[in-house]
Amino acid sequence: MRRAASLLALAGGVALLSAAALTCVSVVLRWLTSQPVRGDFELVSLGSGLAVLGFLAWGTYRRANIIVDSFTTWLPSRLSDWVDAFWSLVWAAVTLLIAERMARGALDTWASGTRTIGLLALPYWWAVAVGAVCFALTGLAALLIALRLARG
Repeated sequence: MRRAASLLALAGGVALLSAAALTCVSVVLRWLTSQPVRGDFELVSLGSGLAVLGFLAWGTYRRANIIVDSFTTWLPSRLSDWVDAFWSLVWAAVTLLIAERMARGALDTWASGTRTIGLLALPYWWAVAVGAVCFALTGLAALLIALRLARG
């Protein structure tokens, strides 16, 4: 799980850096030639959206997400771990549900041939499918963390 989450986060980082580089190139071209990169808005939105989803599993695995523990700091550490395990299970349930819904959405967008609205009119079923995988790995990471916390 650690390896899969870290590889997914690295892929998210590459996607984000690529989106940033594309934005810079498009702005410079627009300044120099009055013509941006064709389809830059579509590509940047897909790339940055996938980048964010790529970071979810790693953040969950490392427990680097936002945790509000103002009500549990006074609890014994074992009880606090149980509370965190419960909320990790809730997070796992939510992300796995989202993964299932996104997988169905990917199949639907593939079957209907849905495309982006823009110059490139790219099919985007694959991006929804990648998002489903990202949420599924996030859910598995949350389950793993919940088990670790419950065991102590």
